[in-house]
Amino acid sequence: MTTSSLASAASPLRFENAFARLPAAFYTRLRPTALSAPFLVAVSAPAAALIGLTPSDFADPALLDVVSGARVADGSEPLAAVYSGHQFGVWAGQLGDGRAILLGDLPTAGGAEHVAARLELQLKGAGATPYSRMGDGRAVLRSSIREYLCSEAMAGLGIPTTRALCIVGSAQRVMREAPEKTAVVTRMAPSFVRFGSFEHWYYNDQKDHLRTLADAVIAQHFATFATAANPYQSLLAEVTRRTARLIAQWQSVGFMHGVLNTDNMSILGLTLDYGPFGFMDAFDPAHICNHTDQQGRYAYHQQPNIGLWNCYALGQAMLPLIGSVEAVHAALEVYQSEYDRCMQQHLQDKLGLATRLPDDGALIDAMFSMMHRCKVDFTQFFRRLGALRQHDTGADEPLRDLCLDRDAFDLWASRYRARLGLQAATDAQRRLAMNRVNPNYVLRNYLAQVAIERAEAGDFTEIETLRAVLARPFDDQPELETYAALPPDWAAQLEVSCSS
Repeated sequence: MTTSSLASAASPLRFENAFARLPAAFYTRLRPTALSAPFLVAVSAPAAALIGLTPSDFADPALLDVVSGARVADGSEPLAAVYSGHQFGVWAGQLGDGRAILLGDLPTAGGAEHVAARLELQLKGAGATPYSRMGDGRAVLRSSIREYLCSEAMAGLGIPTTRALCIVGSAQRVMREAPEKTAVVTRMAPSFVRFGSFEHWYYNDQKDHLRTLADAVIAQHFATFATAANPYQSLLAEVTRRTARLIAQWQSVGFMHGVLNTDNMSILGLTLDYGPFGFMDAFDPAHICNHTDQQGRYAYHQQPNIGLWNCYALGQAMLPLIGSVEAVHAALEVYQSEYDRCMQQHLQDKLGLATRLPDDGALIDAMFSMMHRCKVDFTQFFRRLGALRQHDTGADEPLRDLCLDRDAFDLWASRYRARLGLQAATDAQRRLAMNRVNPNYVLRNYLAQVAIERAEAGDFTEIETLRAVLARPFDDQPELETYAALPPDWAAQLEVSCSS
């Protein structure tokens, strides 16, 4: 792509902005605030391909200007959206895009499967907005790298997520706990509308705007609901289903979001807003990945219930549209059955069980109890479990080595072997199936920290190496096996919080 093509009719950076067609009360129009002397830190080739770009296109200064906030591309109409939300279970009132600016939407490249027809691009860290609440509107390099890597890691795992196109850095610094380098991450999604977007109009008693938002979401993303008997009930039920499926996927890979406020919940069921997230190391169902969350509201084992709580908050906001409490409850009732169905299937697949038998629930409960007691690494336990041989306990050592109490493991493993004896699959067939769903590579905090420290010293190569590893989390990558290693002792000292 050449500089001149940015202004051509065929340019992939000729934006439209469907969100800007909403009434003016939904947003504030403003230009991004450019970074000082910006430079490219990283580009995700798979994300770029979704909108017809390649990493080499970012050598074009005009494109760098767009993703650093220095230039407004044709048709962009940049804006910051208003929304509200419940934060840590408490109504927080008006929030909004305090450090994110929506550039507009672009068509996706032909041939991209399971991708929306258009993707919105949003600059995170592009300066203050009217919703910054005394903040500076900037993102630091540290948190930008974490969001970039985790967005792309989740995509590699097949979990619905916003995508991260690129990171642009600067020597410009802002004060957090200490002075930190700034950055802008460009993220992409079919929509950034949140549960809190609906709550905003409900709690401000703006029913016309509430209906306008719902109608726009249905028209753009759920067109078949327009002819349903109650389109708004259908919308709530579908969002509830997607949320239940999403959180089941999180639980199945040991992912913790960290800040499951309603303003961080996507109306499309995407993983949205990567702050103090974490992947489970030693299994502890009560693990809290967010150092700020001292009450443990968003601990690992709380996420399914919090997902439902947030859907109820959305249901409350949509009540004036749906028409009755009974109809809202009917839509929300799909959550538990959908979550249970998905989680049961995930666990069945993770254990290589071809069918579901009545005693499987007890086997799974015993497994998690053993994992907790033995402080077993979540990711590597399931990955190594695929190599267990039904009739050869001598091959168990790599798996037993994960367990502090080997006798407890042996007891459970004998039950597991007995269960495997009730199905016809060979060890090789089972291992192949299990390796398709049990990742070998996840974005552990220590891996992200290594990439951050090198980047802060001016070396960005580890970001791309790690991104590429995480794009293929289920593949054996022998030359990169160190990225699957258990966390070093120093990793236990790492903390992430709402400022991360």
